[in-house]
Amino acid sequence: MKKKIKISVITIGISILLLGIIVMYVTQALPNIPAEQIHVEPTPERVKRGEYLANHVAVCIDCHSTRDWDKFSGPPKPGTLGMGGDIFDERYGFPGKYIVPNITPYGLKGWSDGEILRAFTCGVGKNNRPLFPIMPYQNYSRVDKEDMLCIIAYLKTLTPIESHQPVSSSNFPMNIIIHTLPRKSAFVSKPDTNNRVAYGEYMTTMAGCIDCHTPFERGKLVKEKAFGGGRVFDFEFMTLTSPNITFDIKTGIGNWTKDYFIYRFKAFDPDSFPTPNVKKDDFNTIMPWTQYAGMTESDLSAIYEYLKSLKPIENKTELVVFKKKKKPS
Repeated sequence: MKKKIKISVITIGISILLLGIIVMYVTQALPNIPAEQIHVEPTPERVKRGEYLANHVAVCIDCHSTRDWDKFSGPPKPGTLGMGGDIFDERYGFPGKYIVPNITPYGLKGWSDGEILRAFTCGVGKNNRPLFPIMPYQNYSRVDKEDMLCIIAYLKTLTPIESHQPVSSSNFPMNIIIHTLPRKSAFVSKPDTNNRVAYGEYMTTMAGCIDCHTPFERGKLVKEKAFGGGRVFDFEFMTLTSPNITFDIKTGIGNWTKDYFIYRFKAFDPDSFPTPNVKKDDFNTIMPWTQYAGMTESDLSAIYEYLKSLKPIENKTELVVFKKKKKPS
């Protein structure tokens, strides 16, 4: 009996030791993705393309600025472009506290262009630190490398803003798992714009439409229901559910014409229409309409053609549920 207990204790001890070794390897050796040795020349052409992509397609500026929630869709506040600071934590269902970093030249001081590219497309930050995929590097890893270089060129032209954001942190066990998430980029060539479906898929990938308009369960997107809506965003005053953007007639956008699809975006163009003010307890949305409104009609048209090519999914969603205010204690 004593011998069996001794063997069990030894077995448990060895198992704990092996587990410790594995955890140490994962957290110390991974991710193992070296940064490229590159220099991005900020030519006028690159800066112009990067400004368009960062503001109106990939909407990097939307997340990395202070959003004005007194206005519909929370457009970036002037003077905050790229400074970061937003917090995504347990209140919104995240397994940790993730703080949007400063991507102005002040925040990226000391970063090489290769390190910036690696962060955008592989999910590896400075000092080999893994990034949580709220930063959609999994999308940006599947676009044309030159488009990513254009965004880097544009970021170099932003006004440096001095702001010091704390480092993001993950709860257990995500603090271990996160080291296994980064992947080497798998760049593709940008499709010919005449191939409307392929080009539309490319722009949809860069715009990250799938991330919000797909159900999210057990820490991952339900890919078989892609674009079918139903992802829940829980806020203090209201719960938002993303709508179905497949071409299902009953529950999606199957009745939308291309002109109407484009109009839905262009109606929020701040250069043409003033952005509506929103009171604290009124409906608002995290969909960055004012940013996407700056997309060209040609690019929006291509996205429409791509979505139309997908299999329709019947999935009725309730857009918003207002919560009862808590009585003061």
